[in-house]
Amino acid sequence: MTQKKPNILLIYVDNQPADMMGCSGNDEVHTPNLDGLANKATRFSEAFSPNAMCSPSRASMLTGLIPSQHGIHTWLDDDEIDNWPDHYNALHEFETLPEQLRQAGYNTALIGKYHLGVADQPQNGFDHWVTMQIGHVLSFYDNKMLVNGDKLTHPGHSVEFFSNHAVDYIKARQDQDDPFFMYLTYPAPYGHWPSIQGEPQNPFADLYKDTAFHSVPREGLSKELIDWMLIVHDKVDGEDAFFKDIARIPNDLTTLRNYYSQMSMVDHGVGQVLEALEQQGLSDDTLVIYTSDHGMSLGHHGFWGHGEDTWPSNTHRQANHIPLIVKAPEESRAQVRNNLVGTTDIHATVLDFAGLPAIDKSPGHSLRPLMQGDDVSWDNAVFMEQEETRAIRTDKWLLMRRVAPCPYEFKTELYDLEADPDERVNVANDPAYADALEAASDRLDTYFSTYCDPKWDLWKGGTLKSNSTRPFLWKEIWGEDWRPEY
Repeated sequence: MTQKKPNILLIYVDNQPADMMGCSGNDEVHTPNLDGLANKATRFSEAFSPNAMCSPSRASMLTGLIPSQHGIHTWLDDDEIDNWPDHYNALHEFETLPEQLRQAGYNTALIGKYHLGVADQPQNGFDHWVTMQIGHVLSFYDNKMLVNGDKLTHPGHSVEFFSNHAVDYIKARQDQDDPFFMYLTYPAPYGHWPSIQGEPQNPFADLYKDTAFHSVPREGLSKELIDWMLIVHDKVDGEDAFFKDIARIPNDLTTLRNYYSQMSMVDHGVGQVLEALEQQGLSDDTLVIYTSDHGMSLGHHGFWGHGEDTWPSNTHRQANHIPLIVKAPEESRAQVRNNLVGTTDIHATVLDFAGLPAIDKSPGHSLRPLMQGDDVSWDNAVFMEQEETRAIRTDKWLLMRRVAPCPYEFKTELYDLEADPDERVNVANDPAYADALEAASDRLDTYFSTYCDPKWDLWKGGTLKSNSTRPFLWKEIWGEDWRPEY
């Protein structure tokens, strides 16, 4: 019997670009379970995160808000933990998604990476709490875990650990009357050293022993990355190791075999969890969503990783482009929608399926009409921010604009995506594009003036929670008294 409210399984992975799946056209990665899910679901081919760092995007997922509303503009650095209050919860002032669902009768579970504060106790309305003791991934092995208050070290792979706990949770829910919300947050495929350094040790390594990796570009370092290296060297204390490592784009075959095999490890875990739903008779009662916190540049545009790894930061496609597969309960339709959608829309979609109202001041829209094959009336655009960079992407344009006034000579970037889909030719200073530039700029200004909270609006003298990757910049703009909240 179908429950009045569906179960909700939200699978949220770490640093996976949208094209790191077979179903999205990559014939070098092995993802049979995700491909199978896409064959009976809606895949959104143009989904983007509002920020290309772990903590901000996760905060947007749980609140439905953008970074300039919730105040987390970059990853929460574990090295700052001594500056945080006891049991610090970076979203303490918000009613988060699991809290809303819990009030609506859901049993709520976090299984996986948290990275939104101190994980020593359940936060944000989660009943079931299985996570890592730290937020940031350094290795897939020998991680210190928390299981509902118990501390332990798991010697094996963290994806395996969280998959097993997810399966156990599903088995325990079989005969329960209340629906569940599981937020399954794998700390993989990740894509950074040291976690993907060296030959992979997981069971899927052999799948890639002869792979040529034509799906990964071979580009030289960009000027913007080199500029960021120099800024880090000159202005950021304690980042010597970062300065050395960033000069190397780790697209050697060994690293790529490791990264791709971690993606297959995630796919296998997803398969185990979906099979558990099937075995317990819960598949038709469950909304399944698969997505990532943000994208990942694998050397595209001359940088590896995040949009903030250049100076100034960027919102090129690969940094923010995320996979998004959504399967409604009791439905099996394979379709691809190319509407521009984002992380806050996922939040709105979960609320919709749970029968809950949309939250105030969220830019998100439920994806349910698109899943049903309907057209929608909202603007076909997504907006992104990366501290000093704000952007709008439409089906025709990508505009990146930088904070001003500013002591650095940052440029505005405008790309004609119809003529230049790879975003290589900046036409912002071309008089022929003056009208397009003005129109996109107006839309960008309207969006952020509508949604920004002045407290967290870096462009208007606001601050952020915990740490910034560019604290020197904000001090130079707003004065030496500027500082993060903690």
